[in-house]
Amino acid sequence: MAATAIETHELGKRYRLGLSRRGYGTLREALVEAAQRPFKRKRGEAKNGADVLWALKDLSMTIENGEVVGLIGHNGAGKSTLLKILSRITEPSAGYADVTGRVGSLLEVGTGFHPELTGRENIFLNGSILGMRKAEIRARFDEIVEFAEIERFLDTPVKRYSSGMSVRLAFAVAAYLEPEILLVDEVLAVGDAAFQRKSLGKMNEVAKEGRTVVFVSHNLAIIQALCTRGILLERGEVVTDAPIGAAIDSYLRTLESAASADLLERTDRDTRAYDETLVRRLEIQNRGGAPNVVVAGQPATIVVEVTEELPAMDCQLTIANSLGQPVCTLDSKVSAPVDARDGQIGPRIECEIGELPLLPGRYRIDVLVMAKNQIQDGLQAAAFFDVEPGLVGGRPTAAAGEGHIVLPHAWRLPS
Repeated sequence: MAATAIETHELGKRYRLGLSRRGYGTLREALVEAAQRPFKRKRGEAKNGADVLWALKDLSMTIENGEVVGLIGHNGAGKSTLLKILSRITEPSAGYADVTGRVGSLLEVGTGFHPELTGRENIFLNGSILGMRKAEIRARFDEIVEFAEIERFLDTPVKRYSSGMSVRLAFAVAAYLEPEILLVDEVLAVGDAAFQRKSLGKMNEVAKEGRTVVFVSHNLAIIQALCTRGILLERGEVVTDAPIGAAIDSYLRTLESAASADLLERTDRDTRAYDETLVRRLEIQNRGGAPNVVVAGQPATIVVEVTEELPAMDCQLTIANSLGQPVCTLDSKVSAPVDARDGQIGPRIECEIGELPLLPGRYRIDVLVMAKNQIQDGLQAAAFFDVEPGLVGGRPTAAAGEGHIVLPHAWRLPS
C-alpha cells in the first residue's frame, strides 16, 4: 500500500450562484449554447465573477496512511465540499485529488443507499462498491446488523427507514466493511446519545487499527479526543495544518475574532436562513456589570438584537463550553407561565436567568432566530463570555470539581 492515502494539489470547487432568469429553451438553443460555451467561458467568468462562489480554492494537502485528521472551520468553510470530492460524489473545478485505497464515506443521511432496495441488499451493494467479495461481506454481515440495531427491518426498503435508522446502518456499513479510508461528516449528530457513544467508540477502534480517518465535526472535544492532526479551513483555503491542539487553538481564535466583529458581516450563517431578519448583536449581561462578564449564582440576561421585528418570533440559545460541547439549551418554543410577549420591546429578544448555575470558565452562545415557521438566522459562537466565581445556592463555586453546571443542593451527614 502506498504511504500517502490522500493528496490534493491546488484543488478548487466553483459554484455558480442563483438561477437562470430564462425559462425553458428549445433543443436548438441548447445545442447552440453548448457549441458557444468554450468561447464564452473566459469572458463570462470575468463578467459574472460576483455570481461565482469558490467553495474550495488552491487547496493542497497530504494525508498519510493511518493518520486521523480532523477538518474544522466555520459553516461554509468548505469541509463538506472537500469530503464530497474525496468521495467522488462531485468533481473538482480546478486541481486534482488523488485518493489511494478503498473509501468508506458517511456524509449525509442515506448517502450511497438505493432507497428501493432493502437494508440487506444495500449492505451487499455497498460492499461491492468498495470492491469486496460476497464472502467478505457475509463474514461481517452479522456484526453490521447487530451494530445498526435494524434486524427487524432488514428486509424493508430503505426508503421507509427513519433518519436515525438510515444513519445507524450507514455508519455500520462504513465502519465494518473495512475501508482503508473512512470519511465522516457531522451526520452522527442525527443519532441518539447512545448511538453516538457507540459510534465514537467504533471510530476510535478504526483509528487504532491503522486506517486513515478524516472527520468533520463542530464538537471540538470529540475532534480533540479522536484526532492527532487538525486542518483548519476558511473560505475554502487551508489556514492552519498542525497537531490537533494547535489547530483547535487557531480555530478558537478565529471564533472569538468573528464574535467580536460586526455580526451582520458574518458569512457563516445558517444556510436555511430567509434573511428577513438577521442577528445584529448578542451579549449576556449581569446587573450593573460589564457585558459578557457574569458572576456564577447571580441573575443574568441574554440580549439578542435583530434587524427587523417579525410576528411570533422565537429564539433558541445554546450555551456551550469553549470547545463547543453544549452545556444547556434555552428555547422560547418550550413555553412557561413566566414567559411574555411585549409589543413595545421592538427588534429585541431577552432571556432572563434568575440564578446563573455555571462554573467559572469561558463559554460561548450559539443562536437561532425563528419566525413564520422558518429559521430566519443562525450563528454559531455569536458571543463569548466569562463566568467568574460566585455563590450558587449559598455554596462557593471557585473550588468546585469537574463539569460545567452547579446544582443547588444540601447534604445530610452523620455528626
